[in-house]
Amino acid sequence: MQSMYYIGLDVHKRTISYCVKEVSGRIYAEGSVPATRLDLNRWMKTLPQPWTAAMEATVFSGWIYDHLRPHAVDLKVAHPLMLRAIAAAKKKNDRIDAGKICDCLRCDFLPECYMASTAIRERRRTLRYRNLLVRQMVQMKNKIAVLLMEAGVSYNKQRLHKAGYFRELVASNPDIDEGLCSLLRVCREMVVRLERTESALVRSLERDALLRDRVERLMTIPAVGPITALTWALEVGEVQRFSSIKKAVSYCGLCGEEKSSATACSAPRCRNNATSIYRRR
Repeated sequence: MQSMYYIGLDVHKRTISYCVKEVSGRIYAEGSVPATRLDLNRWMKTLPQPWTAAMEATVFSGWIYDHLRPHAVDLKVAHPLMLRAIAAAKKKNDRIDAGKICDCLRCDFLPECYMASTAIRERRRTLRYRNLLVRQMVQMKNKIAVLLMEAGVSYNKQRLHKAGYFRELVASNPDIDEGLCSLLRVCREMVVRLERTESALVRSLERDALLRDRVERLMTIPAVGPITALTWALEVGEVQRFSSIKKAVSYCGLCGEEKSSATACSAPRCRNNATSIYRRR
């Protein structure tokens, strides 16, 4: 039977530091490789077989995980907050960090985190982009109100962002000069464009074959709309990874619980809502 080789990867934007060790802990190889698919392919040809690897979760870990996974016996992603052996170290560099990740993997001390499938992560990226558009849309709406307040223009707050009222306000109000009018129109055009893009993204996710059935089931729960259902389906991923309802509640932050020495209190209503979502996944 061939002996397993363990690899620790310290991932960065431009380079990936690696440390390859045998079961005994002896260093087989260490160094760094550019963070590109071509260079990773060349590097993998030099690795001894079989091998398993671990890396810390970063914004770059997704594509690296997808690229290395077919070639490894196992590939794990470490939870960055729980990997305290690296965070608390006094002597620290990329080579040392890769070696410590490798030792955690080799000794079965690695605090592994959940890695969603490629399909879920791709759709999650779309949902998070939609959230960015919503934040930008709110900023533009607030900017319209600020511009009017700076000029001392009176307006109906509830109707300000209605298309008909906005056109009438800009066209008929004598306090809005030409410069302010052009700024207001630019902001309004951006709001309309962001609204259309956001709606198109939500519709594409709702109609997606991978998500459609699950989203429809989640929306049968009272007060759960398409955004809540999509967020649950994409951010939580596979519900089966939670061994209990309590862990699902804790992961999502749906319910806080306080315990004191004299009294104990909790929020049963929130827990019941979370239980219903968990059971009707």
